[in-house]
Amino acid sequence: MRHRKILPAGWLGWGDMMSKQPFNSSEMMTIAASRALTSEDVCFVGIGAPSAACNVARLTHAPDITLIYESGTIGTAPDVLPLSIGDGELCDTALTTVSVPEMFRYWLQGGHITIGFLGAAQVDRFGNINTTVIGDYHKPKVRLPGGGGAPEIASCCGKIYITMAQSKRGMVDKIDFFTSFGHGEGGDHRQRLGIETKGPSLLITDLAIWHPDPETKEFVVTALHPGVTRDMVQDTCGWKVRFSDVVEETPPPTELELTTLRELKERTAAAHEERGR
Repeated sequence: MRHRKILPAGWLGWGDMMSKQPFNSSEMMTIAASRALTSEDVCFVGIGAPSAACNVARLTHAPDITLIYESGTIGTAPDVLPLSIGDGELCDTALTTVSVPEMFRYWLQGGHITIGFLGAAQVDRFGNINTTVIGDYHKPKVRLPGGGGAPEIASCCGKIYITMAQSKRGMVDKIDFFTSFGHGEGGDHRQRLGIETKGPSLLITDLAIWHPDPETKEFVVTALHPGVTRDMVQDTCGWKVRFSDVVEETPPPTELELTTLRELKERTAAAHEERGR
């Protein structure tokens, strides 16, 4: 993931200590995403940025969150971020590991998971996700990893949170392939198809926080990260951006949040370097 220029430093609080540190847009995105989670959540975690956000939450304000990965690991507490759902770190630190069919049939389709945290190659204004192909399906410009369990996660989890870096290539007016159904054409499209879960409820990018309009289900900017302008958001989005009547500023990372994220990434880099030897 590319990082944008260092944002202007803000005053970062940690207990009674105050320090001034710079942070980049990727760190702000990850930390903002982590704040959306609570200790009561049972979260189906995607690899990459969603995994980082979920584990920062677990290591800071949400110690009792239950993290579930697609390979069947339940209650995992990795010390380093996994490279994939098959990373041994997940099984080694899980409370239990179940078969993939049980994970999907009982845990996911049974309605036991409150949050599905997903990334995307492309997303549209209604939270529909493409992770399959860029371009025509039969003659794609780029063939992506595919859906894996994401289509089921998008339909069966209570809510869906999406995190991704903004660009006009990624945030598009029309996705090239429907991998994971969001709000479809908007409005009550999910309900008309018989999907009872809430669907995409939060989009966190490296520039802003977005929530779906209660009626149209189109994502609307509700907060800008420190140092970000409305023009910056529009210039990196492929549709006409809607802004809330009141647009807040995302609180900058606290020293605890920033230190936790950086130490997690340092441990991850060291562990993966060791494995590669």
